[in-house]
Amino acid sequence: MTTARGIVADMDKKARKKIDVLNQKLQALRPKLAGARRQLDDPSEVARLEEEIRGIEAEIERLRGSK
Repeated sequence: MTTARGIVADMDKKARKKIDVLNQKLQALRPKLAGARRQLDDPSEVARLEEEIRGIEAEIERLRGSK
């Protein structure tokens, strides 16, 4: 039988794992964004990367707020 505390702990564990994965994605995207800004072959690439980073940052904040 799972208690309410066990469910919350499990959700927090899942949230922490998701945050870790999202932070790894951010670490990969930020250098790509810097490179895209230096080499403006495709201006839409900069906008796409910025939007993706904003979305990931918003998801991290949402997960941190749900703890």
